[in-house]
Amino acid sequence: MIAKLRGLLDGATADHAVIDVNGVGYLVFASTRTLSSLGANGGEVVLHTVMQVSDDDIRLIGFASGEERDWFTLLRSVQGVGAKVALAILSALSLDELHRAVASGDSAMIARANGVGPKLAQRIAHELKDRAGAVALGTGAAGAPPAPGSLGADAASALANLGFRPADAAAAVAKAEAELGPSATLDALVRTALKKAAR
Repeated sequence: MIAKLRGLLDGATADHAVIDVNGVGYLVFASTRTLSSLGANGGEVVLHTVMQVSDDDIRLIGFASGEERDWFTLLRSVQGVGAKVALAILSALSLDELHRAVASGDSAMIARANGVGPKLAQRIAHELKDRAGAVALGTGAAGAPPAPGSLGADAASALANLGFRPADAAAAVAKAEAELGPSATLDALVRTALKKAAR
């Protein structure tokens, strides 16, 4: 599983970018917000990623932050929301706007995204209202969330991508950080958090 790419921006279109990592070009789909944040061709970029595998396709989806990746995973958990719709929502709304819309049940704001009708927007707002807090506010059992872009946030995202609920992932990572200390590597955090989450 590829969780992060660091390389040079080779080029970008309306829905994807090509990231050159040591001479290998990775085609990465992303929201328009993420694509617009990448800067000029040739500049160094870092993208948090999710790899999606289907019967006839393997694709990387990139995000400007671990928090955006968490929201993508959360949106995909709603029936009827595929990768394309989730990216459309992340293109139309900032993370703060998405959090406010879900927290307040504002389905009209969610429906601003291309491909999201009123019924689907209502389902998203209803199903995510209780679950979104762990992503947006980090209200896990262990307290404050890891800072966006930190190793803790990356580790929590990795656990969420493996199927753990965001709140459980955040709690397990917090326990791992407390055990390993501030010098822990991402690999060590993920491995220790997995042990904590499995208990």
